[in-house]
Amino acid sequence: MRTLRLPALPLLASAAAFLLAATPAADPRLSLLDAMAAEMNRNQQQLKLQGHEPPYFMSYQLKDYDQQVITARYGALFVNDGYRDRRITVDVRVGSYEFDSSVPEELDFAFTTKGTSYFARPEAPIDDSPMALRTALWLLTDERYKSALFQFLKKKGEDVYAVEDPKRPPSFSREKPNTHVQAPVAFPFDRERWTRVAREISGRFNGRPEIFDSDVRITADKVVRLFVSTEGSRLVTEETLYGLHVSAMARAEDGQLLDNSRTFYSPAEAGLPSEADLAKAADVVISELLALRQAPAIDPYTGPAILAPEASGVLFHETVGHRLEGNRQGDDREGKTFRGQEGKPVLPVFLSIHDDPTLRTLGGDPLNGYYLFDEEGVKGQRVTLVEKGVLKNYLLSRQPVEGFLQSNGHGRSQGTRRPVARMANLLVESTKQVSDEELKRMLIAEAKRQGKPYGLIIRDITGGNTNTSSYGYQAFKGVPRMVYRVDVRDGKESLVRGVEIVGTPLSSVNRILASGKKAGLFNGFCGAESGMVPVSTVAPAVLLQEIELQRSVEGKDRPPILSSPSAPAETQK
Repeated sequence: MRTLRLPALPLLASAAAFLLAATPAADPRLSLLDAMAAEMNRNQQQLKLQGHEPPYFMSYQLKDYDQQVITARYGALFVNDGYRDRRITVDVRVGSYEFDSSVPEELDFAFTTKGTSYFARPEAPIDDSPMALRTALWLLTDERYKSALFQFLKKKGEDVYAVEDPKRPPSFSREKPNTHVQAPVAFPFDRERWTRVAREISGRFNGRPEIFDSDVRITADKVVRLFVSTEGSRLVTEETLYGLHVSAMARAEDGQLLDNSRTFYSPAEAGLPSEADLAKAADVVISELLALRQAPAIDPYTGPAILAPEASGVLFHETVGHRLEGNRQGDDREGKTFRGQEGKPVLPVFLSIHDDPTLRTLGGDPLNGYYLFDEEGVKGQRVTLVEKGVLKNYLLSRQPVEGFLQSNGHGRSQGTRRPVARMANLLVESTKQVSDEELKRMLIAEAKRQGKPYGLIIRDITGGNTNTSSYGYQAFKGVPRMVYRVDVRDGKESLVRGVEIVGTPLSSVNRILASGKKAGLFNGFCGAESGMVPVSTVAPAVLLQEIELQRSVEGKDRPPILSSPSAPAETQK
């Protein structure tokens, strides 16, 4: 093994001077960036435990969080709060790009000596104090370096017992450093207006005794990120995300718990729905929930189904997207569904899949998965994952995969968690498109061919989850909300409830027969090893030759014995 030691980089003074020429002199972000670079430079030049290797790579990241939250229920305010926090992440690597100290996050731990229990805190001062920031970074860097040394020696020892793999990729990819200072982003929040809106919209549920709980939540989040590395990257980025969530709950007569919701996201406050549109959305939530209470629960089903665009997007996200995240290809704990399939057909020939974090909007709609640079300082890039059914690439962080040694800007994480390859804006394209009417006709024809009395149309879905590990079955589950049974005799649609989508990934997506013409957008958040990250999926409706639905958990709890005190007097009991 060869150990590479990078030459010490100069302090950021010259870089900061250049950036200041285009940035207001009073910008405190650059003072903090200078402080981060200065402390990194000091550690790069001097940090070394006698008899052991110094770090070959370090990066510092600071995230400044500003969050506003308003929550109303029953027409009254329950939460009216704001939150400010700064967190730092320190990555210290010992060894070389070819073989270093990095291990999966759950196996990593901070170095401590016997009899001690102190852990450096990943907190940064909310005051713009360069020296306080440097002190917090100094303490965390010392801890991370000791931990890295421990892990490096442990890995070298374990390597003695492992069979040598000539195809083993490097531990860390070499990437071109990036320098970027984004202009400050406005973060307005009309608290008075949103407080009034939250009260009014939540009050619309009071007249419905069948709905026992509801919630209107308005959030505004801003994250300012500063990033420096020993490779020379210097980044300042800012992102804002506003969210508006309307949800309600009821029970069917048989005790099954039912929920319904609408969620809206926008990078700008002005992009949130108007009060009139929110009132309409709340009324739709109510009407759908009341309809679900009256809908019959159906038995488990195997047969053809149409997934509407949002439901289709969740299907591709869970069945394909997660399995194309590069970190999973070299991890022995993973099922490695697509390992070794590069250049081979893995999906129907009429399907292509891309992931593009550089798209802020599509067709005028904002995309949650947009970003400029990933958590490892690599510029976000459009990646073609599957082209005409053939596997072309993976989503890649700076953890190389055999045959794919460079990051494509998809190292993502929440907060201070270690980045791994994650989806951003997943885009599904189809060349076998038909109208919605033709797609329904094909559904009925396929159901008749299979001898089924009906097919299904899944128009809405709350989300899903999947298992990718080698210790369990390669399976996924989706939780549909609005499911319609289509009678093969007359094409009549009737609402049903009480089922969940289940299946094995590859068999499910390879049973897609055709798609619709219009793509739909699913905006949300995805949880995985590196935490919750904002994502989007854009996909058309699809017709599956076969889908499996199992009964969802059957609730037997009684609804509230008395009517809500806010219900109309004539319904009180």
